Amino acid sequence: MSILRPFLSRVVRQGRLTVVAPDGVEEHFGTPSAGFPEITLRFATRAAMRRIVLDPRLGAAESFMDGDMRIEGGDIMDLIGLIRMNTPWDRGARLKDKTWLGRRADWVKTRLGSINRQRQSRANVAHHYDIGNDLYRLFLDDDMQYSCAYWSRPGMTLEEAQAAKKAHIAAKLALAPGQRVLDIGCGWGGMAITLAKLEQVEVLGITLSEEQLALARQRAEAAGVADRVTFELIDYRDLATREVGRFDRIVSVGMFEHVGTANFETFFRACANLMTADAVMLLHTIGRFGRPGATDAFTRKYIFPGGYIPALSETLAASEKSRLIVTDVETLRLHYALTLREWYARTLAHEAEIIAMMGDRFFRMWTFYLAGATTAFESGGMGNYQIQFARNRNALPLTRDYMAEADARYSG
Repeated sequence: MSILRPFLSRVVRQGRLTVVAPDGVEEHFGTPSAGFPEITLRFATRAAMRRIVLDPRLGAAESFMDGDMRIEGGDIMDLIGLIRMNTPWDRGARLKDKTWLGRRADWVKTRLGSINRQRQSRANVAHHYDIGNDLYRLFLDDDMQYSCAYWSRPGMTLEEAQAAKKAHIAAKLALAPGQRVLDIGCGWGGMAITLAKLEQVEVLGITLSEEQLALARQRAEAAGVADRVTFELIDYRDLATREVGRFDRIVSVGMFEHVGTANFETFFRACANLMTADAVMLLHTIGRFGRPGATDAFTRKYIFPGGYIPALSETLAASEKSRLIVTDVETLRLHYALTLREWYARTLAHEAEIIAMMGDRFFRMWTFYLAGATTAFESGGMGNYQIQFARNRNALPLTRDYMAEADARYSG
């Protein structure tokens, strides 16, 4: 009996997982079931198996990255999917609370790993976003939107779904000509440029990524909106001391996940201070469906150091301290899963180019990241939230009709 049997026999019940030890001994887990993968794991060393026992997610990731765990009859998406599908977050099982010790351990890991002082924030951003724009061009859409798309109808392409996402967000901002808009965490500039094209607004996009900044500026020039769209390398905390009460609208897409729990209240206080008295803000963020948790070791080490996915309760509680009124909340349950499936497929399609650019180990790490994220949104506890805030209860129309009208107009 291998050291993996106690864990895998408890988890894999549907589908079929065969584990081949370094000495060739095979163990079988689960029962073949419709819709569940049937795959084989072949281990080169027993050390790789021990890694998984000590930390299942990080151990599996590193064993896979190092080539000590190979997958046959499927790929990493199938393996992680098999595990997740057997233990879906919304399975309706009897609920058991974590022990006090377990909750405390999660709290400590999360807080220590996401303090994100300003100097560290820049280093954390560089770790993920400054690895080269060429990599992101290979798997993102044409506009380089690195966040959840909006799949408003069947059969959409990734490009169409990302355009729909931008239109959907623009509609919730209730834009009007002449407004000053702030885009916090502007990425490669796609959202800021789109808002300026949809309405005659002025947009400032801010980022901590040198690579993103350079390309965003080039793209604004190429789009002919550089007179109304500017980009700056600056922390939101520094901007808040310089531009008090300047912005009529604030949008932030896929950035709040990098703020860190210790800075949630600071983030919302900065936003409130940057807003005019009648301003509106739209926050688009990944979120947990359940209560607060902890960032896993693989993600902390390899993907988003300092990052943390907040529960909705944490986000709203932090915003309340700054007297921001929550005017609308939309939960995008499966939209990111669909987006990630597209990114994963494009990554596989460009395997040779990515390996030539970044190496074999990086490619395996990246596919592990995308596969894990996909299954977290398909059957784990992750989703996306779009939360609209206002400082004044009279800042927006009484009903949501204006959103649908603007969405149709911007999507047309």
